[in-house]
Amino acid sequence: MTASIPPITEDDIAHYLSNTPEFFERHADLLATVQLTSPISRRTVSLQERQAEMLRDKIRMLEMRIMEMIRHGNDNLVLSDRLLRWARELLGLSDLAALPAHVATSIAQQFSVPQVALKLWDVPATCSELPEVKGVSDEAKDYAVSVTDLYCGVNNGAAVLQWLSEPGQAASVALMPLRAGGTTFGMLVLASPDSQRYTGTMGTDFLLRLADMAGAVLARLR
Repeated sequence: MTASIPPITEDDIAHYLSNTPEFFERHADLLATVQLTSPISRRTVSLQERQAEMLRDKIRMLEMRIMEMIRHGNDNLVLSDRLLRWARELLGLSDLAALPAHVATSIAQQFSVPQVALKLWDVPATCSELPEVKGVSDEAKDYAVSVTDLYCGVNNGAAVLQWLSEPGQAASVALMPLRAGGTTFGMLVLASPDSQRYTGTMGTDFLLRLADMAGAVLARLR
């Protein structure tokens, strides 16, 4: 009994053609007779025309990626400039008692953050009456200490979110511990009603720099 021969598949043909380029040298006239339907114009085109269309598509995609890279680069320059101005402004403040409130309000203004909250603890008795020092629970302190770098993502129900004026409007948040000399002495909370403003997959270099600068400035109160 003769064993049946499996039919030739499209993959077999593609493998043969890709590994036998001399086929097209022996059948050069075939390239001119192949007709394809263009997905762009919906008309019949030659193989060469279709290859040209695919090449133009690739060029357009590369142009879009380049433009996106340029846009991101410009955005980063704007953020860096704002961060520098913010830090320079804070370093120029001589009224230390007004420093915590100014840190929060200036972040909201400079970086267009809908809600910003800031709390500190383990500060001198002279600062004990500041609004940013009052109302900090042990649960909130423990949470701040437990965060390694920062939390960035959807509202996770952390106790520190109750510091916001409108916790229910916080769809996405950035929770940043404030540290000095390895000790956590506060937390900065940024919140937005936009669920995509702060995500777990976004780059956090800028937020980490913001937290580092805020911690360094506010450490003057200790």
